Amino acid sequence: MFKLYGFSVSNYYNMVKLALLEKGLPFEEVPFYAGQTPEALAISPRGKVPVLGVEQGFINETAVILEFIEQSSQATALLPSDPYERAQVLALAKEIELYIELPGRACYAEAFFGMPVHEAIKEKSKAELLLGFASLERHGKFSPYVAGDSLSIADLYFLYSVPLACGVAKKLFDLDLLVQMPAAKALLERLEQNPNVQRIAADREAAMPAFMAMIAAKR
Repeated sequence: MFKLYGFSVSNYYNMVKLALLEKGLPFEEVPFYAGQTPEALAISPRGKVPVLGVEQGFINETAVILEFIEQSSQATALLPSDPYERAQVLALAKEIELYIELPGRACYAEAFFGMPVHEAIKEKSKAELLLGFASLERHGKFSPYVAGDSLSIADLYFLYSVPLACGVAKKLFDLDLLVQMPAAKALLERLEQNPNVQRIAADREAAMPAFMAMIAAKR
């Protein structure tokens, strides 16, 4: 059985968790906040989550974990078999991470935890988010899923990156980044009806008070 190390508030952890649930793969959740302790670094070389424990050892980095899960089970394919279509899905996932998730993440501290972020960082994030969503509008198919007619790894990045980025844009810049993308809004609503997504959302909600208390204790 796989072991999924991390915590339910992490969006990257939830990407991997959804992949495991969609494929029906058995796994055990192991609470793990990572960090720079010797114990944490023995599991995760950069002290990050998530980490997937397998028979041979540990696998880190979300994109690599997701491809490993895909190769481990043919059930509910999250990547197309055609090389070109597969590349399109992986490109969309990478674009969402680089040009939406990461610029949004730079401002999470202020948007979600009340800790000020330097104005220069906020302005850079704003500019990059606008470019990132414009790229998603051009490249995404939303017919009805991000890359086509079936759920893929691109949707996992979309679901667990775009709402957070939209939250940053709304709270800090009073911007609706999906105003020109009704199909993307519709996809978020569609994904929220998925039972596995609902389970993950409930787990995240249950874990949030302890997570916020931990953040407050570090201030």
